Amino acid sequence: MKSLGYLGAFFGGAIAGAVIGLLLAPEKGEDTRTKITDTVEDFMKKHNIKLSRKEVSDLVDDIADVAPEE
Repeated sequence: MKSLGYLGAFFGGAIAGAVIGLLLAPEKGEDTRTKITDTVEDFMKKHNIKLSRKEVSDLVDDIADVAPEE
């Protein structure tokens, strides 16, 4: 059970790092959000996690809201 926590923390950190990196990239916000949404969807498919596109979009918006502005 403890290893699941470490694994979850690792993947959470990796996703957060990727999202922050994409958010700081010099692209349009809409393009960046689309990339983040696609990346999250690919990750969920790979790990058999079920969320609707709307839920993923909401998650991406929440992440974008807390990310630092440039």
